[in-house]
Amino acid sequence: MVREDEDLLVDLLNTTPVVDGQRIDELADPAKARSWAAAHGGAGTAGETAKLRSARDAIQDVISGKSPAQTLAAQLERVTLGPRLRDGVLGWELQVSAEEMLAARALLAWAGIKERAPGRLRPCANPECCRFLLDRSNANRAQWCSMALCGNRLKARRHYQRTRATGTT
Repeated sequence: MVREDEDLLVDLLNTTPVVDGQRIDELADPAKARSWAAAHGGAGTAGETAKLRSARDAIQDVISGKSPAQTLAAQLERVTLGPRLRDGVLGWELQVSAEEMLAARALLAWAGIKERAPGRLRPCANPECCRFLLDRSNANRAQWCSMALCGNRLKARRHYQRTRATGTT
């Protein structure tokens, strides 16, 4: 479930893309929010969406360095992990309301990444982008949320600027 929750977290963080120069909130539209939540195992209720938006905004601010990690404490007040014994195997089960489940999973995924792979969850290096990436590469050198979205654009822009500066094509 770790990988699934990490993907949930990155997907949640990336629900505020820049479109035509404007940052939009994909969870602000109730129909889109229901669809997004359903795709991630939720119901998309107004309460669930509010919890998701609150968690997303807080985590984005922490990752971007706008807020200290301590600001997430309020988000975690009602999150509890309880022991579970299934088929003779002890595990831990998230004990929150259905409305809080997706936000809690995202928060716990953030904490797990911060502990296991510090610095791997970060904002895209494109200053015009509001997306985030989780670098799973061995080298830990990924810079862009997507090579197609940001990487190629920035590389092409730099190449164009270099060739214009030297007068070559």
